[in-house]
Amino acid sequence: MKRFLTLLSAVAVSAIGINAQILRTTCEQGEIEGEIHNGYALYKAIPYAEAPVGKLRWHAPVKKAPWKGVYKAEKWGDRPMQSNDPNQGGNALPMSEDCLYLSVSTPAKDKSERLPVFVNIHGGGFFTGSYSGTQDSFVNNGIVYCSIAYRLGSFGFMAHPEAAKESDRGIAGNYGMMDQIMALQWIHDNIAQFGGDPEQVTICGESAGGISVSILCASPLCKGLFQRAICESGGNFLPIRYSEASVCGSAQDMAYAQSLGLGLQEKLGCKNLKQMRKLSAEDIQAKTEYNKYWPLVDGYVITGDTYEAYLRGDYNDVDLIVGYNSDEGSLFVHGAGMDAYNKMMETNFPNDIEGFKKAFPAKDDAEALQALRDVFRDVAFGWPSWAWASLQSRTGKHPVYFYYFDQLSDNTIMRGTRGATHVAEMPFIYGFNFGGKMSDVDTHMSQIMERYWINFIKTGNPNSTALPYWTVFKKDAPTVMYMKDGFYLSPVPNKGQADFLEGYFMKMRGERK
Repeated sequence: MKRFLTLLSAVAVSAIGINAQILRTTCEQGEIEGEIHNGYALYKAIPYAEAPVGKLRWHAPVKKAPWKGVYKAEKWGDRPMQSNDPNQGGNALPMSEDCLYLSVSTPAKDKSERLPVFVNIHGGGFFTGSYSGTQDSFVNNGIVYCSIAYRLGSFGFMAHPEAAKESDRGIAGNYGMMDQIMALQWIHDNIAQFGGDPEQVTICGESAGGISVSILCASPLCKGLFQRAICESGGNFLPIRYSEASVCGSAQDMAYAQSLGLGLQEKLGCKNLKQMRKLSAEDIQAKTEYNKYWPLVDGYVITGDTYEAYLRGDYNDVDLIVGYNSDEGSLFVHGAGMDAYNKMMETNFPNDIEGFKKAFPAKDDAEALQALRDVFRDVAFGWPSWAWASLQSRTGKHPVYFYYFDQLSDNTIMRGTRGATHVAEMPFIYGFNFGGKMSDVDTHMSQIMERYWINFIKTGNPNSTALPYWTVFKKDAPTVMYMKDGFYLSPVPNKGQADFLEGYFMKMRGERK
């Protein structure tokens, strides 16, 4: 029996031998151990920073101190404090402020392999989401997959005058962005120990994750931390937001952001920041209007207007895939008619009412609903994507690949829309299941889209033999990859709306100077 058990043990070791050297490795904090998951090594919860609790609440992240013994990264870390969360990745995780973790999934057989690295930055409006989960198709194709957690809502983005006085740089807020940067720094410094190549890193995000990607691409703090970027439905290119009435989705001015911080202090019934830090995370969460808190211009992480930085060529010039979906706004705008249309027009576009009506026409409630959805699509996702692609193709040296996703599918988060709603592309790339069935055409498109992403992660170019050729973006040529019942190169979609917004935002910037 003893001999049999010895033989059985040897067989088991052989079965996991492909990952034996990577299941336990060493990072800058000490020894760390993962687990076998679907044939590769998975490290679920690597702490890259100290828990942001007590005095570290509303403080820049502090690098994780060395640990003793072997750290076992075999359980997902808690998700950040938030008011609502679909628990992206399918793991029912508890919430806590102790949330600064990242995951690593590696197919490497040896530390020396230097495989390309993919870093996922989850979406969720900067107030919801989870880093948990992995991507088998990427890992099985020789890619090291990482995902990072960061602080959300008021915990991640509240700017308070007292916090600014505490800071050596006189800044407050953007803690969630600084978390992301510290995680990227950790990956750069340690991923070789997992068989990854720190010189072949692709960052990727959708929605708020995509906005994060654009912020990181523009931040001087990220120089050399990644070489490629993918943005799905995002971009931080709108004019800076100075008040609640400003166009949504843009980085906030510091003074406006601090006014929100003081407003939260008043809601909490506190006299100062010290008292706020003594409250429980749950008490703060209960009184936080999460969608008010957003990245802000602090002169450090975000140095100014991103659009103007790209005009100057002052950004991290990396290989880029960027794009958006045809009916993004349908997920956010419901039951609106002419009254809502007129109010939104007068509030957000008062200086060119006629231009707005021409770009987004509506004569009745049904047309108004679709027009408002198109406004949301183009302001939040479409125009920023187009602006980013246009500016980098003009002032950068690295290639830009622009896509437009317009596939109607039963496997989407929202059915019955005119086009592809927000997040509708994700099942096609990452295999998510929103409860619907993929048609034969959907399945074939999914195989191609997944291969585009894998190729880009590996080489900076989505193309390979037998795929529809995706050419580099040129502003005035049919170079946008239009994805609907197949793939073809198209002129820029929604060009009239993009031109209107370009001119309107340019005037807004001019008026602030």
